[in-house]
Amino acid sequence: MFPIINDQNFQFAGQATEFARLSKSRFVAGVQCLKRLYLQTYAPEAARPDEPGLQERFDQGQQVGKLAQAAFPGGVFVSPDHLAISSALADTAALIDNPSVSAIFEAAFRFEGIVIRVDILQRQPGNEWRLIEVKSSTSSKAHYLYDIAIQHYVLSGCGLQVSSSCLMHLNRDYVYEGAAYEVTKLFTMADLSIEISALKEQVQQLLIAERQALSLTEPPDMAPGNHCLAPCRCEFFAVCNPILPENHVSTLPNLSAKKAAALADARISLIPDIPGDFALSELQRRVCASVGTGKPWFSERLSGELSILEYPLYFMDFETIFPAIPRHAGMWPYSHIPFQWSVHRREAPNANMEHFEFLAEDESDPRRAFFESLSRVIGETGHIVAYNASFESQRLEELARWFPEYRHRVDKIKSRIWDLLPFVRRNVYHPDFGGSFSLKSVLPALVPDLTYEGMDVGNGGEAGQAWEKMLDPHTGHDEKARLKLALTAYCRQDTWALVSLLTLLSDCHCEQSDMCS
Repeated sequence: MFPIINDQNFQFAGQATEFARLSKSRFVAGVQCLKRLYLQTYAPEAARPDEPGLQERFDQGQQVGKLAQAAFPGGVFVSPDHLAISSALADTAALIDNPSVSAIFEAAFRFEGIVIRVDILQRQPGNEWRLIEVKSSTSSKAHYLYDIAIQHYVLSGCGLQVSSSCLMHLNRDYVYEGAAYEVTKLFTMADLSIEISALKEQVQQLLIAERQALSLTEPPDMAPGNHCLAPCRCEFFAVCNPILPENHVSTLPNLSAKKAAALADARISLIPDIPGDFALSELQRRVCASVGTGKPWFSERLSGELSILEYPLYFMDFETIFPAIPRHAGMWPYSHIPFQWSVHRREAPNANMEHFEFLAEDESDPRRAFFESLSRVIGETGHIVAYNASFESQRLEELARWFPEYRHRVDKIKSRIWDLLPFVRRNVYHPDFGGSFSLKSVLPALVPDLTYEGMDVGNGGEAGQAWEKMLDPHTGHDEKARLKLALTAYCRQDTWALVSLLTLLSDCHCEQSDMCS
């Protein structure tokens, strides 16, 4: 029988210590920051509320993991119930002792108080095993090494002979043909055994540091820094990073680390306190001036740049989802599925505004219906206004790649797109932008009456979630109808926001601000 290492107390660093349970996820959290590990272990309630889309990403990761298992026929799944770790350990031991089992999914192990579940453990000749970690990314990332390294450490400690340590991730170059997935092509297998071997001593040192941190009566003193955001944003970010005061120097656009350090050395934390002779870019100096006076700034070139716009004017916005597993023929992992568009059209400067929209309402491939309906509405002349238009341009380019017969029409539409974002960045600044030119920052400052508050769908992430739920066969008729209304209201609001913003800017004149230049 394969031995189950079940040592809640063991000798470590010369002392008998009862360790708080570690897992591979907690170990990796400790690699990022010891304070994050401590708070995860002893004060998980201090974490911020679940970020939008977190559950959807978790579900997507589960889907990817399940699909990866299909590459190992004959594999056996160990119950994922993390509350029943003892039975999972026993089941794993029995499967390891059964030579007819070629692979084990979610195998459970415990060594030195560290509990892990291995995504895929594949039996190899000579009583050896291949450790496989599955990720839903399309490439290998440096921090994945620690995830795999701690698993290798535990498996080796439990007596397994690990022949190789591998990362199995999605292959960005895989193109789905529309039938069954070719799993061996959908995934890429990277052998990281050399890299994992090189981390052996570091893993041991990290474990010492993590256990020492967990033995403290209060969180370790860790200064905030880049590790708060990399490799992921810490769920306890607000604990270590209090809200900065209004007009903090960090809100200056594109402020380099060198200049930020120089301001910190001079004990300057607020934009109005920055000396006039401090080296800043033209945009940064413009922000300083606007914040200093508390007034918006409009360029004298604003009206001239707007004069190039040709009618009819179209205001366009797309909504998409980008699932890890491609859903329709020609797609690859994380291809965008365009499922909704909204267009407001004005034929002439004083004409009434018209609205048009499209929303896919079933699980069939929406791409052709999306483009054909858009193409009919968008016509062949006049500028098409979008905000951060590279997103819409990329989606159109993908449509032309999937359906070459659309190439000519796509190129003509793309040539007419006018991006409102760089125009605003060149010609407008409001103190309430807070250094950001995103639409969600610009709108409240310039068009405060237009708000997304109280809407059932209030952002693109929520739109994707709502659409997925609307298509779910388990969703009731009334709920589907509610979601459809919410989606159409949100997308319509997005293009109406563009209309409102451009209208305001078109009405701006230099006398509105004494800061025109």
